[in-house]
Amino acid sequence: MSGWARRLLDLPLLVILMAISALAMLVPAAHAYALSQHDVGRPFFYSALGLLVLSAMIGLATVERTPRDGRRSHLKALIGAYLVLPLLLAVPFDHAVPDTSFRNAWFEMLSSFTTTGATLYDTPGRLAPSLHLWRALVGWLGGFFILLMGVAVLMPLNLGGMEVLGGRSLGEHASRQITRIADPSERILRFAVMLFPAYGGFTLLLWVGLTFAGESGFDALCLAMATLSTSGILPEGAQGTVVSGAVGEMMIAVFLTLGISRRAYPGAFFADRSLPIRRDPEVAMAFALVGLVTAVLFLRHWGGAIENAEGQDIPAFFHVLWGTAFTALSFLTTTGFAAEQWASARIWSGLETHGLILMGLAVIGGGVATTAGGVKLLRVYALFRLGEYEMEKLIHPHSVGGAGMRARKLRSEGAHVAWVFFMLFAMSIAVIVAALTLVGIGFDPALILTIAALSTTGPLAQFAGEAPVRFAELGYDAKVILGCAMVLGRVEALAVLALLAPGQWRR
Repeated sequence: MSGWARRLLDLPLLVILMAISALAMLVPAAHAYALSQHDVGRPFFYSALGLLVLSAMIGLATVERTPRDGRRSHLKALIGAYLVLPLLLAVPFDHAVPDTSFRNAWFEMLSSFTTTGATLYDTPGRLAPSLHLWRALVGWLGGFFILLMGVAVLMPLNLGGMEVLGGRSLGEHASRQITRIADPSERILRFAVMLFPAYGGFTLLLWVGLTFAGESGFDALCLAMATLSTSGILPEGAQGTVVSGAVGEMMIAVFLTLGISRRAYPGAFFADRSLPIRRDPEVAMAFALVGLVTAVLFLRHWGGAIENAEGQDIPAFFHVLWGTAFTALSFLTTTGFAAEQWASARIWSGLETHGLILMGLAVIGGGVATTAGGVKLLRVYALFRLGEYEMEKLIHPHSVGGAGMRARKLRSEGAHVAWVFFMLFAMSIAVIVAALTLVGIGFDPALILTIAALSTTGPLAQFAGEAPVRFAELGYDAKVILGCAMVLGRVEALAVLALLAPGQWRR
């Protein structure tokens, strides 16, 4: 490694992220200047220059600083990034939108960077195209950031879902030999070089495919970035819907599977390559859930359509079947796209509790070390296997569980840690719902908003209730509460507890 690269690695991670954020601001600046919208591009260009200077100054002041514990410092930087970067990202957005406030710009950037996708600007024509590009780009970069940190920081620390398989205490390093050979900064660089070509390549491939499917180049780019990051951020306030038809939805569905399993990304560290994909617990659990929800809702749709004397429209039923499966997969990966036929399915069936199903899927969430949020499929699978084993013991009390040591750890220590996380998640829901009701929000909207924030599924607010819940109508206190919930849902409570544990205060 060259000397200048070594110097860059010695900088605090937060300073590097600030410099990357400054460079990213040049993208909407160039786009706005290409459209001759100089009032929009100028704030991004000036903010990029100012943030680059600020990053250089802080970097020079901290270049010789050596943290006492590199692993914990990067975990602190992960949380610090969600506290600091949205404030910096909101500066050009605030200046480019004349009729907004900085706190609204902060909420929008926090929502984008956490890949929640909750927007305050859902009125068509309110924002310039370059601002929609900035929202989508921040969400895309936020998706890569949590993917990289999940692999390079959380997984080695036995956090982020891998504690279910590890059988070790929370925060314990999975491989001390790796830590002795390469420090966390080198790990982050190595995994960034490994992951970014795949992440960017998948985005480019979906962008080209959606363009051929009939989307405009700009809309296709925003759709591709929203899909890969599972942010669900779409331009012109058309949040939660896909307008390119069944062909575009099928393309998106293929790439939504990246939010279920990390197997498609390079590196043997991310998954057991020797395990067939049909036996991958996350993949099996995801497709079982999608299949179950699709079958139940489809039968309900079928019955509702027959009652409405529309049972002879067989092609429409196949469209409804696909629309239900696509919507279930999208909310399971915490993206929040709704199929074109989802509204028709609701009307046909007359089902009034569809929101509970979408909320349940969002709470379960996607795979470990992916861009998806929620409780995570691996934790749900561990609890399912424990329940299955306990049911077998009721029938055969003296039976001995098989399937190897890995399965036994999953049913014992893994299920125990998964249950702890599930209880923390449930307690977080209760606390945030209570806080929202104290600031004047009704119970039903408060529950929907809480789950949308904790599971990082912003479009859930549009589809889960009888009427859409608009983030733009919330007060300042409610926005702050939901902002804290989005950060907690993105970094997970176990990572926060690992930093607050008394055993780490001496480090």
